[in-house]
Amino acid sequence: MKIAFVVFNGLTFLDLIGFYDVIYRLNMFEQTKGVTWDFCGPADEVTDELGLTIKVNKVNPDLSQYDMIFVPGGMGTRTLRFNEDFVSWLRQGENCPYIVSVCTGSLLLGAAGFLEGKKATTHPNAYDLLEPYCGEVIRTRIVKDGKLITAGGVATSIDLALYIVKWLAGEEALRQVKASIDYPYDMEGVIEF
Repeated sequence: MKIAFVVFNGLTFLDLIGFYDVIYRLNMFEQTKGVTWDFCGPADEVTDELGLTIKVNKVNPDLSQYDMIFVPGGMGTRTLRFNEDFVSWLRQGENCPYIVSVCTGSLLLGAAGFLEGKKATTHPNAYDLLEPYCGEVIRTRIVKDGKLITAGGVATSIDLALYIVKWLAGEEALRQVKASIDYPYDMEGVIEF
């Protein structure tokens, strides 16, 4: 599996890192070994909403070459969803087997048209912003509608990645990853369609 971590100016790094720190552990398990990823964005560097800067290793790659696209949220999504260059680039991933977002990353998925007629969620403070983009906003933490998986606010990024670990690698893999990150909590608010 090859994952595109989509990054942009104004993202919330916990959305990204909470997911990344868990999901890279898929390589611990025989059935999911070989997971690779790229940090993909519109420029060589991006800065989060607090001023922290990271390097991007793929600038505007063809997103159709990935098996999973992961889009974090952040205040930058509020304006980026109207940036036609960015949204057009994101649309390249429409045929990827898995399209995933956390927090207001779902606004970007919506702007790209991925949520039409779908059930989705986002940060609780942005439910109203998500409504025009999807069939129904589900006010919960994780929503899976076909190949589309959306998640709620910032800290949900960890539960989202754990959900995907369980889905792809099984219950024992989930238990091992939770132990390795010293995570004592159980996922809640997961709805599948």
